[in-house]
Amino acid sequence: MHLAYSAIAKTHTNPQQSRSHQQEPENEALLRYRAYQQVCINFSHEIEAIQKYLPGWMPKFR
Repeated sequence: MHLAYSAIAKTHTNPQQSRSHQQEPENEALLRYRAYQQVCINFSHEIEAIQKYLPGWMPKFR
């Protein structure tokens, strides 16, 4: 599930970029949540395989 985490991981390499994120935190959170949902849909078969051994397991949303 490293793919799921890295797809929604937050990185700030550019100071100007981090300032723009501070101005619109709701939009960023919504975009990150939608990305998380899409990754879960794309990897649903892998999630189901993991849940056979760990019932109820889901990738963490950070």
